[in-house]
Amino acid sequence: MALARPFSYAMERAVTVMVIACPHALGLAIPLVVAVSTALGARSGLLVRDRAAFERARLINAVIFDKTGTLTEGRFGVAEVLPLGDATREELLGLAASVEQYSEHPIARAIASEASISASVTDFAAIPGKGARASVDGREIAVVSPGYLAEAGIPQPDGASEFFSGDRTVVFVLRDDELLGAISLSDVVRPESVGAIRHLREMGVESIMLTGDNEAVAARVAAQLGIKRYFAGVLPAEKAATVERVRAEGKVVAMVGDGVNDAPALASADVGIAIGAGTDVAVATADVVLVRSDPADVVAIIELSRATYGKMQQNLAWATGYNVIAIPLAAGVLAGVGIVLSPAVGGLLMSASTVIVAINARTLHVS
Repeated sequence: MALARPFSYAMERAVTVMVIACPHALGLAIPLVVAVSTALGARSGLLVRDRAAFERARLINAVIFDKTGTLTEGRFGVAEVLPLGDATREELLGLAASVEQYSEHPIARAIASEASISASVTDFAAIPGKGARASVDGREIAVVSPGYLAEAGIPQPDGASEFFSGDRTVVFVLRDDELLGAISLSDVVRPESVGAIRHLREMGVESIMLTGDNEAVAARVAAQLGIKRYFAGVLPAEKAATVERVRAEGKVVAMVGDGVNDAPALASADVGIAIGAGTDVAVATADVVLVRSDPADVVAIIELSRATYGKMQQNLAWATGYNVIAIPLAAGVLAGVGIVLSPAVGGLLMSASTVIVAINARTLHVS
């Protein structure tokens, strides 16, 4: 029966097949969604620097947050000062501020803002995860954590445990390895952090907190946020190892941080997310940057990644299904029952297929 058809019929079928098989819809199925999701993310303050990492974000089932400056506001204030011996409150703060003026850590900035600095300061050096030291008017001054005191075998001052409440961060001031006193500082949990943690939990994503602070401070902040798992007393060099430890449990991990010390951990995670107000090093290392410094945007990243993947699947299914059905029709498989597609109709269907793919991509949104 097919051999009885005229040559013009065969040519018409061939032209119709070629028109319908034009891969516009298939070729645009993914790029259109990528373009729309990138623009949508940018408008929402989500800057995607690594597309592959962004696509992995849909699989995230654990998010590790650095505490200071990420879950908390990172705006410490001096709460208490405990001078020892002949040191006065002003002298203690002045010496500590002289050292901390060269550090970018939020605690250092808080101390530096509390006192005027007139001393001669040289040889500043950071003690990773434990503080900083410098030569102030020819004497070595160190501002250090309780962990540093323990390692150095220097006992904490009598009454310190009662003087400082467990929800504060404490640093000690040493002069030539002699304890001069202690300073306690308090930080405030970001109001939006509570909602972000709750939303992640509803999405089936575990939230984990990472901090260099002591157990008491970490437990207090974790309880406020509803976080069940946290790591306290983590040194900067240990953050990346902690991320790897969680990944070794079979989890797809996102790391959220803002400081220089977070950069290795951001690089070790499946998806590194930097708070936009953080340091240049953290931002340069991250796969995604949150311009608004809002922890709730971590939820938005995961939702956008999942929605983007869903749109890609829909477009591919439509473009593929269209070809599977339309090409046989264009070839004339139903000519025997009077259903024949002309080249003009084929062109119309091809255009409609492309338009549908474009419209579907444009409907991408996140709640």
